[in-house]
Amino acid sequence: MEEEQEPEVAPDPVDVPEDDPKADAPHNISDEDAFKILLEMKMKKRQKKPNLPSTVTELVTEEGSKVFVVGTAHFSDSSKRDVVKTIQEVQPDVVVVELCQYRVSMLKMDEKTLLKEAKEINLEKLQQAIKQNGVMSGLMQMLLLKVSAHITEQLGMAPGGEFREAFKEAGKVPFCKFHLGDRPIPVTFKRAIAALSFWQKVKLAWGLCFLSDPISKDDVEKCKQKDLLEQMMAEMIGEFPDLHRTIVSERDIYLTYMLKQAAKRIELPRASEAEPRKCIPSVVVGVVGMGHVPGIEKNWNTDLNIQEIMSVPPPSTSSKVVRLVIKATVFGLMGYGCYRIGQRTVQFILSMQTTQNCLQRLTEIRPRH
Repeated sequence: MEEEQEPEVAPDPVDVPEDDPKADAPHNISDEDAFKILLEMKMKKRQKKPNLPSTVTELVTEEGSKVFVVGTAHFSDSSKRDVVKTIQEVQPDVVVVELCQYRVSMLKMDEKTLLKEAKEINLEKLQQAIKQNGVMSGLMQMLLLKVSAHITEQLGMAPGGEFREAFKEAGKVPFCKFHLGDRPIPVTFKRAIAALSFWQKVKLAWGLCFLSDPISKDDVEKCKQKDLLEQMMAEMIGEFPDLHRTIVSERDIYLTYMLKQAAKRIELPRASEAEPRKCIPSVVVGVVGMGHVPGIEKNWNTDLNIQEIMSVPPPSTSSKVVRLVIKATVFGLMGYGCYRIGQRTVQFILSMQTTQNCLQRLTEIRPRH
């Protein structure tokens, strides 16, 4: 006997708001019409008077484009929320973050992996940093990573959370582009190292090596007016104005330049080639450390040329000397290690009973004169 099947229940109809552009749209529409519909939806969702966090600074270009700069603390849950809210409110055309291509991996790595990576500073990472940036710059990069690892360990929070949130939210906004706005880190480190004398490098390295002050999450939130990581760095490099110039001031210029480039006017879609082109001001969200916001404001109305701050000076004499010393030390240790291992191996073989028996037999069969 066949079981009686229950009738299928049709799903409830979905209510579509009257002002929804998709309500009257035909099912079969062209790509161009779909583009227009999505753009119209985006414009309607964009708030004319957005309710933005206090950490957001609004800047306007000469063409009328708006740039909303979110000043963040790199180890702050509150900053993540600020970034999400800002992007949702203004529905930007471009999101620019304070990252370069050498640090873009943190956007797609999960929090657990990043937390582990940030805490682990090993020989392999050191070798990679030296290979990429040179001896002095590589060593300095690892010392700065140690600062970040110290904060990570203290807070149990991986860095760059606000950038990952920006990346996720940008993907939810129609036609929103995502730009990396920071100067390549090898350029920054090489220029920073070149700005210091040999003894300044030693003094800075010493300070970074013995960083151990405890940090709490309350400390991070208190630093919303000045990013914690950048504040710690500012305290350590306060004695070195040239270092502050290369690590902070020059990057302020670069970030400002990239934000301006992202804020170009955008062209609206056209129904046909005969239709005249129409451009409108764009909306940009920038996500940067709080310490960079004053510099961006300062440079906003200035004509910027980044060629000078992108040049890498040749290695100094001290860098060459250090490189030679390190190489000589490494090869010397390797040679000494091989010598000691060989010496102990020979002693071990000679001490074996089998070896002694063989030597005794050889002595006995040696022809006597």
